Amino acid sequence: MNSDELKSFLDEKVIQYNTRDFIDSDPVQIPHLFSQKEDIEIAGFLAATIAWGNRKMIIKNAHRMMELMGNSPYDFVHSHQEKDLKDLESFVHRTFNGQDFIVFIKGLQHIYQNHNGLEAVFAKNQETLSMQKSIHEFKKVFFNVPHATRTQKHISDPLNNSAAKRINMYLRWMVRQDTKGVDLGIWKSISPAALSCPLDVHSGNVARKLGLLHRKQNDGKALAELDAQLRILDANDPVKYDFALFGLGVFEGF
Repeated sequence: MNSDELKSFLDEKVIQYNTRDFIDSDPVQIPHLFSQKEDIEIAGFLAATIAWGNRKMIIKNAHRMMELMGNSPYDFVHSHQEKDLKDLESFVHRTFNGQDFIVFIKGLQHIYQNHNGLEAVFAKNQETLSMQKSIHEFKKVFFNVPHATRTQKHISDPLNNSAAKRINMYLRWMVRQDTKGVDLGIWKSISPAALSCPLDVHSGNVARKLGLLHRKQNDGKALAELDAQLRILDANDPVKYDFALFGLGVFEGF
């Protein structure tokens, strides 16, 4: 395919997969449970944090996270007592356990009490065409609470050459202005043009087959290469192509 044919093909796949039906099988359904801004962004952050492995298990465990917080995530983050945190100790999703969950609640509380919330922290260090420095600085602020060193692995740092797939997916959910209603687009202080594609095994393999990516590892350097190509296809909304790459890989076995 030449560049025009490739863009046309991917645009068609975006239309095919960027629909409300996508929500039913994706962790993005978790923030869609809520209507208050703070509930949406906290629910989305926690769901994205555990978004690796079997998708059905991710969704099941993300629902359990919400239940453990009384299905009121912002109220729980803001007003919890130490005794409330005991109930979280039983939670486990792969290597993310109850102690990690407790640290994340305290990190979120710190951000809402001292830094005006998640959007403000991510917006503060954004660059014109990159959120990578912003994610790096967010991680430092987030873990400015007592925590075990092992818990830090649950937020990737793109400045350490990580593709930071889950946090980039979360930013897509919060920032992208989606006319189809999948991504929530509740953060207006960050431009969708600055977002990066959530690069994983599926999207990486498809991108390589289409000639959008040549680096073999799914790391930060690969993400920069893919981002550059997607911005050529659509400078204003490059991460819409995540729907095409993911759909082709997961649903079509491309």
